Amino acid sequence: MKILLVQPKSSGFMGQISRSGKAGFARITLTTLAALAPPEHEVVIHDARLSEPDYENDWDLVGFTGMTCEIPHVYAMADRFRAAGKPVVIGGYHASALPEEARRHADIVVVGEAETLWPIILAECADGGPRQEIYRNENFIDMRAMAIPRRDLLDQDMYAVLNTLQATRGCPFDCEYCAVTKFFGRSFRSRPVAEVVDEIRRQPGRRWMFLDDNLIAKPDYAKELFEALIPLGITWGAQAAITMARDPELMDLYAAAGGRYAFIGFESISAGALASIRKRFNQPDRYREDVRQLHRRGITIMGSFIFGMDDDDLGVFRRTVEFVDATRIDIPLYNILTPLPGTALYAKMDAEGRIHDRNWAHYDICHSVIHPNRMTSAELQNGYYWAVRQTYRLPHILRRIVRPDPGWKGRLGASYTYRRKAFQYCPPPPDPQKYENS
Repeated sequence: MKILLVQPKSSGFMGQISRSGKAGFARITLTTLAALAPPEHEVVIHDARLSEPDYENDWDLVGFTGMTCEIPHVYAMADRFRAAGKPVVIGGYHASALPEEARRHADIVVVGEAETLWPIILAECADGGPRQEIYRNENFIDMRAMAIPRRDLLDQDMYAVLNTLQATRGCPFDCEYCAVTKFFGRSFRSRPVAEVVDEIRRQPGRRWMFLDDNLIAKPDYAKELFEALIPLGITWGAQAAITMARDPELMDLYAAAGGRYAFIGFESISAGALASIRKRFNQPDRYREDVRQLHRRGITIMGSFIFGMDDDDLGVFRRTVEFVDATRIDIPLYNILTPLPGTALYAKMDAEGRIHDRNWAHYDICHSVIHPNRMTSAELQNGYYWAVRQTYRLPHILRRIVRPDPGWKGRLGASYTYRRKAFQYCPPPPDPQKYENS
């Protein structure tokens, strides 16, 4: 069969292609599916963030994955392919949360992890057609002997970081807003360290990114992994809980293994707000020291904060910007609380009648789709705009990133990228004094 796998685009701030045609990092869902296809099949991967796919080719099967903010583009492309007589399969986070909705735009819907289902689907399609419309993976896969993503099928020059991989799946925490535990479960699964090392050794390039949801969730495993990475001489980044900063040995190994970046979900500087989203393990009174310890080891921090939690008032934007500057969090990332389908937050806000916008294109964590508790939806949106623009003013950037270590050029480049996006997608709010003086 001739198979086309398509990466969709979103319409908002996140996941956009730069002016030079580059994306931040390569995702691994489609390249992994390509690796699982038997050799008799021809597989093509198309990134629709650059251009629309070829609707006229003689594809035997067209596959899509997509997050909620990308799903309108997925559905639009899928409808065109089906109108041209091409069978379509849709999987990923959103389709797993709302399979009946996805089924209106697809011949096949995959719910959950696709690794064990994909070979079955391909075999059935090659033998007359699929036997069902919705394929559900009721179990989580064993992460041993995993398929190595077909990175050779990607445009090698398109990605700032081509070499991406996963060592673990799942997260032991159960934050109310997070789709991870719905899709990958609360159980924490890990690949054998030797297999992770082997994948890295087999791929040229010294720059990597782990796409794990919380690479250090099991410190003993993380320490074993980091020790094994030290001889490889690579540099990398990963998502990690702030709890890493309370384990000196773990931080030392992270840095020694080449860990230059850590994406950390601080989420809020309010203990009450954190409690409302079931993230009590974050301790705001320790944040300053946590950041200091990571910086001491040369680790650049990409720090995530969420606006719109029930404890947030109009002053949350100014307080957060001041905190980010004072602690010198290198690359702050602000988000609007978004109830993604399938999460506990969605169920709660839906029951309370607090969701006012169901346009999935707006579920990119940059649009206010809810009625917050202590401000209006418009105030939440405009406060977000104010905070992003304020944080990425040049004096604020320089105040955060200039330190006596060799990583300042990378921090400056990343900050400039976010500044450009911020001023492109975040218009000046109509009443900035409201947020400056709250």
